[in-house]
Amino acid sequence: MKLGIVGLPNVGKSTLFNSLTKAGAQAENYPFCTIDPNVGVVAVPDERLKLLGDLYHSKKVTPATIEFVDIAGLVKGASKGEGLGNQFLANIRECDAIVHVVRCFDDDNVVHVDGSVDPVRDIGTIDLELIFADIEVLERRIAKVAKTARMDKDAAKEHALLLKIKERLESDQPARSLIDEITDEEELKLFKSYDLLTAKPVIFAANVKDEDLADDGATNSHVAAVRKWAEQSGSEVFVISAQTEAELSELSDEEKEEFLSDLGITSSGLDKLVAASYKTLGLMSFLTSGEDETRAWTIKIGTRAPQAAGKIHTDFERGFIKAEVINYQDLLREGSLSAAKEKGLVRMEGKEYIVQDGDVILFRFNV
Repeated sequence: MKLGIVGLPNVGKSTLFNSLTKAGAQAENYPFCTIDPNVGVVAVPDERLKLLGDLYHSKKVTPATIEFVDIAGLVKGASKGEGLGNQFLANIRECDAIVHVVRCFDDDNVVHVDGSVDPVRDIGTIDLELIFADIEVLERRIAKVAKTARMDKDAAKEHALLLKIKERLESDQPARSLIDEITDEEELKLFKSYDLLTAKPVIFAANVKDEDLADDGATNSHVAAVRKWAEQSGSEVFVISAQTEAELSELSDEEKEEFLSDLGITSSGLDKLVAASYKTLGLMSFLTSGEDETRAWTIKIGTRAPQAAGKIHTDFERGFIKAEVINYQDLLREGSLSAAKEKGLVRMEGKEYIVQDGDVILFRFNV
């Protein structure tokens, strides 16, 4: 999973990236200090892995990972080259989803590029820049397809689709608002091939001061405005304090628990972001465990057993025979696979089995 972190300058974007990845990107209080997109890979927190690793005395425990791309602060006119320009928009095209960090705190010491804190205005600024960038992509494609559209049915069909998407964008609506209206599989395949920025799902990170964390921003009017906006667009929102995350990143696991407890919260910003990302992208994890390695594998919800096996190795999918499946809670409770088998808790599942979150699986295959 690859997430692009975007936002206006000075909203806490790079501070958040630093704390999540400990990559040390610059985070000074002035616009455009992030010159190149910074990339960091973060382990997905999953307590199930440690418990299973301890049970099997695994030599290695491998969590699922998320790749974060921190993109330089965008400003009005970015799609036309303002600020650091649209060179950074190309980096977002490679991401599965966009994490839009929105400033929801007042602080006279932190300059706002537009002079005041207004999350809805800020969201609108970024959205418009992404729309303008997509229109530019579409116009180039339209010019190319139009030449053959009169003589070729497939080209004519694509031309009509391109015009439909462009019309939607020109009404200031993102391309993703069209997805449910496209019922033709070929059209949907074409739509996805354009890799439009506004076709990607968006997760809003409402950046607040640490005193707003305990009630999850319930009394913060800026957060309320973001939640209202997100509800209308069907996006996830999570409340975070980038500064608090920066402090957490310097602590041990035990110190983190104590620090979070003092703040009156149970989940870190990374925990919230992972939950929002998995929900937005329709993802879950199944597990494999043994003496050599305990590992989490990220798949789409609804994935069948052979395709899940293919995440481990293509040979597993090609030669799939059966999947030996047990829920991780049952396995931990019984203390061993053999004890779980005696109680009939281990199932042999075939090609049609839909893998569930928390399944511990041993795949049987033959190639």
